[in-house]
Amino acid sequence: MESSAPTRTHRPRGLDAKTIAEAFQITAEDNADRPAIRTKGDEFSCTWAEYAEKVESIARGLAGLGVERGDTIGLMLTNRPEFHFFDTAALHIGAVPFSVYNTYVADQIEYLVKDSGAKVMVTERAFLDTILGVRDTSDELEHVVVVDGEGEKDTLTVDALEDKGDDSFDFEAAWQAVEPDDLLTVIYTSGTTGPPKGVQLTHDNLVAAVEGIEDMIDFPEEGRVISWLPYAHIAERACSHYLPLTLGFTTTDCPDARQVVAYLPDVRPTWFFAVPRIWEKLKAAIEAGMGAEENEEKKTAVAGAMKLGLEKVRLEQAGEEVPSEMAEKYAQADEQVFSKIREKLGFDRAEAVNVGAAPTPPEVIAFFHAIGIPLAELWGMSETCGAGCINPPDKIKIGTVGPPTPGVEVKLADDGEVMVRSRVVMKGYRNLPDKTDETFGEDGWLLTGDIGEFDDDGYLKIVDRKKELIINAGGKNMSPANIESKVKSGSSLIGQAIAIGDRKPYNVALITLDPDAAPSFAQQHGIEDTSPEAMAESQEVIDEVQRGVDDANEKLARVEGIKKFKILPTEWEPGGEELTPTMKLKRKPIHEKYADEIEALYAE
Repeated sequence: MESSAPTRTHRPRGLDAKTIAEAFQITAEDNADRPAIRTKGDEFSCTWAEYAEKVESIARGLAGLGVERGDTIGLMLTNRPEFHFFDTAALHIGAVPFSVYNTYVADQIEYLVKDSGAKVMVTERAFLDTILGVRDTSDELEHVVVVDGEGEKDTLTVDALEDKGDDSFDFEAAWQAVEPDDLLTVIYTSGTTGPPKGVQLTHDNLVAAVEGIEDMIDFPEEGRVISWLPYAHIAERACSHYLPLTLGFTTTDCPDARQVVAYLPDVRPTWFFAVPRIWEKLKAAIEAGMGAEENEEKKTAVAGAMKLGLEKVRLEQAGEEVPSEMAEKYAQADEQVFSKIREKLGFDRAEAVNVGAAPTPPEVIAFFHAIGIPLAELWGMSETCGAGCINPPDKIKIGTVGPPTPGVEVKLADDGEVMVRSRVVMKGYRNLPDKTDETFGEDGWLLTGDIGEFDDDGYLKIVDRKKELIINAGGKNMSPANIESKVKSGSSLIGQAIAIGDRKPYNVALITLDPDAAPSFAQQHGIEDTSPEAMAESQEVIDEVQRGVDDANEKLARVEGIKKFKILPTEWEPGGEELTPTMKLKRKPIHEKYADEIEALYAE
């Protein structure tokens, strides 16, 4: 695919830093006049030099509040410039900033404040009442800073915080005193099986992670990324915060994750990461656009180009040579069709695009390869700074998460559990020594809880979570995540699906409708009542979901197939009872909440 991003001519000096604070100082000096942080349409934009000035001013203000090396600071913010300012300022004085999911309620936040010992919480007006409620019941929380407020209710504005800065505070000495083994952040896992665990990551952990990713991807000199996932998610923190601090990328903040696709043409990112659901929806939207073409000649040409592209991908993935005639036809199709799609989407300057956090249907990845977007899976955990394995952009193997990144050792236990040993591995869980001990095996190997397989080329395939495998009444082991991935890709109408079958004679599924696809489906089929209850009972909807399930079953072994399903009259929201903020299924709570519906599927 084409790229107009400048090829990098030198190795960024930030990669030689021992701490993230040192990396930032080097990057800001080397890129002083280049944009560092912006919002869509440049409504806000600051250079690296301006970023550095703001960091020092806020660091002085935090020190004026009594924040010292080793203290923790909570951040409950949407994706906005103030996150970068405060997080980076805190780490410069040796403090430990951590993020709170914006969907969390008071009890959950109070737990994090107590566990972390946070003295300061930085937030915005949308979450202020919740944070003030936590402050009133917390012994730890002393100060609340509101980035868009007026300082009401005994809170501080950013200006007021900066006014508290002490000119005698030696900022230079503070960041130079930060050591590689000092804590950089705490990532609180989203808690699929209980209260969140605080993953403690050091400066050296993230320095090593950035080095490994940079070795695998040839990032351009003027990289651009979009910040859109929650900053409590390690993938977002690494992609749009720590990597830019080290490599000098420009970060565009997108405060509403639902708008991220609209940001792509504005930013034209050189690197983009998204969870599978984004790519699945993007594929469905592109296909809908192709299908809506009214000019039959153009429609036929696009369909032919797509068929050609998919065949080319099939040959490449099989390790077979692409015939020269096919290559020439594809080049022509790329120029006439696919290049225009990429430009319209905003992917015409992308060097690498990745997907992770959950299994991605191979046909989704093949689709993007066919149109010239080299989508590649990667794998990592909060406990490994999000690093682990990644497909190199020039040698992607669909269905795998790639080989280990440089500096990361990966091996399989006797039962197939993936184990990792590396500088990227966490220091341990905060205040949970027993959990930490359980998570590490002999010789410092981290037990990930994932089951994997290596192919002959050393590429890893993740099968599923060790504790989530379905073992049916006949003793057959199955991956629910694989089954669910196939079901969701069977129809764009299917939003979420959970496969159930442990110790049962066959598999069933609970399904929710996609809130974006459901209204247009209703319009196309003349369904007047679009309430979740009515849609779940609509025969047209049931038939479409059945078609999707049937499609999935054809791609699964007979024993893995879904025999029955139930469409639920509800939507599962990230951070709700059924999904974590990162959209992982909370399997045990779902089983408990929908016990009657599950029992009915086996009783019929």
